[in-house]
Amino acid sequence: MAGHSDNDLGLPSFDKPVKVAIVIAPYYTSISEAQLAAARGVLDAADVAHETIEVPGSLEVPTAIGIAHRMSNFDGFVALGCVIRGATSHYDVVVNESSRALTMLGLQGICIGNGIITVETRDQAEERADGGRLNTAGGAAEAALHLIALTRSYGAPKGALGFKPRGTIEIADGSSQA
Repeated sequence: MAGHSDNDLGLPSFDKPVKVAIVIAPYYTSISEAQLAAARGVLDAADVAHETIEVPGSLEVPTAIGIAHRMSNFDGFVALGCVIRGATSHYDVVVNESSRALTMLGLQGICIGNGIITVETRDQAEERADGGRLNTAGGAAEAALHLIALTRSYGAPKGALGFKPRGTIEIADGSSQA
């Protein structure tokens, strides 16, 4: 997750247009509004086109990113939401599983900045959502942009995944293919 750092990498520049989806679970309205403003501010400063996708909760953020990655043409994603610890273990499930799922998507090569805030109190959430304070959403947008730049620096994928069968393949309808 991108967060507050004393090491400012600056915003990357791009020679081709970039399109990013901000995927947010607006569970806490004032916090999500601050997160959206911060993420949009970074993307606008980098002259990056962006769209916002809303989902019911933080557990749905990774699923929405996976769907959008397969079905659309986004170069990267900013994952936003806020999970505040309550009286049950549900917090642990949401925090761990949403983070794990985002990591798994990232390991598949999807460029994701994780700005899902996970805190003990609402005051902590407000501090992290505030673009003028800890600004985790802005940091997540920057992280997504840096991953997109890194991906583009390596050029096109080296080849298809999977295998190419040798010889003739028999199709279920009785035909064959070489």
